[in-house]
Amino acid sequence: MTDYYNYIKSLHLIFVITWFAGLFYIPRLFVYQVEASQKPSPEKEILGKQLKVMARRLWYIITWPSAILAVIFAVWLLFLYPSWLKMGWMHVKLFFVFLLILYHLKTHTIFKQLQSDRAVKYSSGFMRIWNEGATILLFAIVFLVILKNSLNWIFGVLGIIVLGIFLMLGIRLYKRIRERDPDA
Repeated sequence: MTDYYNYIKSLHLIFVITWFAGLFYIPRLFVYQVEASQKPSPEKEILGKQLKVMARRLWYIITWPSAILAVIFAVWLLFLYPSWLKMGWMHVKLFFVFLLILYHLKTHTIFKQLQSDRAVKYSSGFMRIWNEGATILLFAIVFLVILKNSLNWIFGVLGIIVLGIFLMLGIRLYKRIRERDPDA
């Protein structure tokens, strides 16, 4: 079975990448859906309908299957190498993966609200910030996998906090630019 390790690892990585691709793009569609809901008719209905189709296809054809397959191949790898579960970095990585799954499930809740035209309590600004959640989790997970030792992952977590600060500053800067030029 370990002869197939590189194939299983490759498939795991491919589905992690496509899962994140979906998690990166779906909140952008949420931003556009929230903004479209505030436009006058008929633009509101035309954009809303098209954005729902795009979100539904992305979510159910790419994101959910990729998430499931990424987890299946991860469990398979852990089955092949159960000693990884004794390593501290793996515990921290699995914690961040747990947060990623929670992020995915909360994103699914938002997706369902937008698909059913229920009043969404989130602004487009919140959706822009929500969009960065997957980025922060990606950085955390990749650094943990690559660095592995405890001292390096501590610096990695501090780096993630700094990254989060820079992302928030970037979002605020972009908001100011949009306020000056709505087409930006």
